Amino acid sequence: MTGPAPSEDPTAGAGEDRNGSPTVSRRAHRARLVVLGALTAAAPLSLDTYLPALPALTADLATTPSVTQLSLTACLVGLALGQLVAGPLSDVLGRRRPMLIGSAGFAVASVLCAVAPSVEVLIALRLAQGLLGAVGIVVARAVVRDTSDATSSARSFATLMLVSGVAPIVAPVLGGQLLRVTSWRGVFVVLAVYGALAGVAVLLLVRESLPRSRRRAGSAAATAASFRVLLSDRRVLACVLAAGLLFAAMFAYISGSTFALQELYGLSPQGFSGVFAANSVAIVASVQVAGRLAGSGRVRPERLLVVGLGVALTGTGVLLASALLDVGLAGILAGLVVTVIGVGFVLPNATTLTLADHPEHAGSASALLGTAQFLVGAGTAPLVGIAGGRSAVPMAATMAGAVVAGAVVFAVLWRGPERGPERGPGSEQAARPSHP
Repeated sequence: MTGPAPSEDPTAGAGEDRNGSPTVSRRAHRARLVVLGALTAAAPLSLDTYLPALPALTADLATTPSVTQLSLTACLVGLALGQLVAGPLSDVLGRRRPMLIGSAGFAVASVLCAVAPSVEVLIALRLAQGLLGAVGIVVARAVVRDTSDATSSARSFATLMLVSGVAPIVAPVLGGQLLRVTSWRGVFVVLAVYGALAGVAVLLLVRESLPRSRRRAGSAAATAASFRVLLSDRRVLACVLAAGLLFAAMFAYISGSTFALQELYGLSPQGFSGVFAANSVAIVASVQVAGRLAGSGRVRPERLLVVGLGVALTGTGVLLASALLDVGLAGILAGLVVTVIGVGFVLPNATTLTLADHPEHAGSASALLGTAQFLVGAGTAPLVGIAGGRSAVPMAATMAGAVVAGAVVFAVLWRGPERGPERGPGSEQAARPSHP
């Protein structure tokens, strides 16, 4: 199928597939992925953009690093709980309406964060910001599952993470530059503008992907039944918990590195932003390599996930040894970059495997995956702030512990009967819609 002429509406469909989902042109599919990636980027943007401002925010609000990091924890808790609600709700109401409401709410919450008078108020508002930002994240994954078969979804998720992966590259750099001309409050004004623009993009470029005929009943019992189905699948649990623990390691890096690298190793906010951007490039590149390998069908997603766990174990080992032996900045940076490369292999393949076997519960599965990532990650912020900027050991130890736990959980839960040919990734090729 060829794409529409440049003057045509990029949301224009070409009918419906056998499951009732609207088919779209290649150009519209690419536009949709860009918008969905932008929605998914709400999490790293809301977390990473103000990272360079954390020391200044701590001083401005007369608080401590551990209390300041609770604003990160609050946002993560909101992102976790919001997905738990929005995912099943999107299986009932459809995908488009929740995305629009979430984008608008995220913009409003960001404006309120910008005028917060105290750290306590800021923490409460960050919880609300996370709850509303979670909607686009969880629904974006469900839209990909609605419109892709299990094999092509690996490529689509990789593309989604490529678009959303630009956010952690740009966010700390943007935050560092914004601090040259404004305070941390101005960072939240920028986030408000981003949320509003994301909502407009959904309105213009994303069609409803879940027709009424495929929506579930909206009762609490039906929602509970969906989660029971998912939680009874050991391999879904293996992927959900492994992804959650690897994300916890990433969040320990996100919340701890700003203090360790700036206060312990003397990096400026701009220097920290450059290091953070370099690591973000590494994770985006590894995500793309993993997505291409899985999408080609030559390597099964679970094998790539195991490779990623091994790489992350190596990276956190180097990181912890460097922190304990105080070998300097070079050892810390080497451990961090190897770790994020491993995480880049784990996350997209864990997502593919989690959603592969339960397309009828795509929203709930996406919610379970996202909730585990953000809820487990939320517990790491107070841990890495124990030593303030005096030592990198708490950050390194937390990261290493999370990766080891993720590897052990996956190894234990993944064991068992092999999937039959009708259940494995890629088995739904004939039954599920594929983009042109």
